[in-house]
This record gives sequence, C-alpha cells and structure tokens, in this order.
Amino acid sequence: MGERLTPEDVKKIEAEIEHRKLVVRKEALEDVKVARAQGDLSENFEYKAAKQFKNRNESRIRYLENMLKHATVIDVASAEDEVGLNNGVTVYVPEDDEEVTYRIVTSVRGSSLKGYISIESPLGQALLGHKVGETVSVKVNDAYSYDVEIRAIDKTPDESEDEIRGY
Repeated sequence: MGERLTPEDVKKIEAEIEHRKLVVRKEALEDVKVARAQGDLSENFEYKAAKQFKNRNESRIRYLENMLKHATVIDVASAEDEVGLNNGVTVYVPEDDEEVTYRIVTSVRGSSLKGYISIESPLGQALLGHKVGETVSVKVNDAYSYDVEIRAIDKTPDESEDEIRGY
C-alpha cells in the first residue's frame, strides 16, 4: 500500500510535477547546454553541477509520479466534534504537565518542527475520531505508552503552503 493522500495533497503533487516538467526541466537543460559550451567537460564544475541539478529534478519527478501511482486517496471529512484529518488539536500530557497543539495531517505533510503530526504516527492514530474531554492512550511500542487528554479541536483549515516532503 502506498501513501494515504487527501485530494488536496494530490493537487499539490500534480502541480509540483507540472512545474518541474514545464519550468524546472527547461531551465536545467538550458544550464547544461550553457555549461557544456564552456569547453573541457572533465574539469568543468558548472557542467557537473548543472547535470546533478537536472538529474535531481528528474528523480523528484519520478518519485512524485510513483507516489501518485501507488497512493490511496482518503476522505478528510469527520464529525464536527471529533478529531479528524487536517484538524488542529490541543492535548494535555499529564506525564509532562504540558499542553501542546498539533495539526493532524497525512504522512507526506508530517513535520514535527511545525507541529504537524502524521495520521500514521502513534499520536495521530490515537487522536483520530476522539472528542474533547476524552483521554486516549498513545501506544508508542509494546513497552511504552502514555495518556493524553483532548482539550480543544480546531476545524479551521490550514492555509500554509507547506511542501510535500520526501525525496
């Protein structure tokens, strides 16, 4: 099974593929052509760098196309009072005596630095479908789990222009 993507994720990936094919690919080919014209290719750093950039772009295109090919598109709908995909959720962690806010996202958008928690993560899996006031157990592995209390759910859409992570 491939990545679980929202329709929005699919649109972002398709837009990136199109941009890389129509804009970045042309620029990369032109850079290679200009660098090649500078003479001896064995000692031409610009040529090597241009080729590497071109190859990285082509690899990214293949990676994204493969991701789409094997992806499962999932529904983002959830009940108004339940934690769902793309929702912000504030939880209280008694073990740390700390309140933290996360946004539940698909794995391709997950970023702990931004507070985006993947639906594939133990915390994301534990929170989905639960309501404010409920305490859920987060099973990290067979030897360790912890509890969190759901304090608030924010259904406001995330407007950030984050990139699809990966390769």
